[in-house]
Amino acid sequence: MRKPKTQWNKGRLLGQKPPLKPKEIWSLRIRLQLAGKLRDLALFNLALDSKLRSCDLIALRVRDVYQGPTIAPRAIVMQRKTQRPVQFEITETTRDSVAAWVAKAQLRSASYLFPGRARDTHLSSRQHARIVKGWVRSVGLDPARYGTHSLRRTKATLIYKRTKNIRAIQLLLGHSKLESTVRYLGIELDDALEISEQTEI
Repeated sequence: MRKPKTQWNKGRLLGQKPPLKPKEIWSLRIRLQLAGKLRDLALFNLALDSKLRSCDLIALRVRDVYQGPTIAPRAIVMQRKTQRPVQFEITETTRDSVAAWVAKAQLRSASYLFPGRARDTHLSSRQHARIVKGWVRSVGLDPARYGTHSLRRTKATLIYKRTKNIRAIQLLLGHSKLESTVRYLGIELDDALEISEQTEI
């Protein structure tokens, strides 16, 4: 008699990874600054600003974010998953942290922004996921609940809460369909719960 197969997701928390809250962002940022982790700080800040998927973020080269000798306030990259270009802003905080990391690591224009262990490779998705788990654990969050997609969703969620402009979020995330953005952010459910919480009977 054949032994029943163990489900791949047994014991795992499934569903969308929640975004970080502002206080968690600042807590993490301060920890990385105090620890002098220049690469991690640049990786964290750029992940929030760019709203890129992990595979696109770790594949960035120095030239993708630089304009001559300085970091550009905006950048554009081609997404691997959709083969569609997406543009993102690079805030001053992020530009400072990326510049500090590039100078320390002595990276060239063609270098990967976040090099891997082997020569001319970038961080792997697995390494990136492990780094993010370490970050969230350091601020007391459950690493099983948060991941690289939490960083992608963080700024997009905050922008939506402030503006309610779903079309803007669609463009920022590089989604081809508006429905994908609504589903990705869990907007309908969040809005429904918010309305329900404000209604007393």
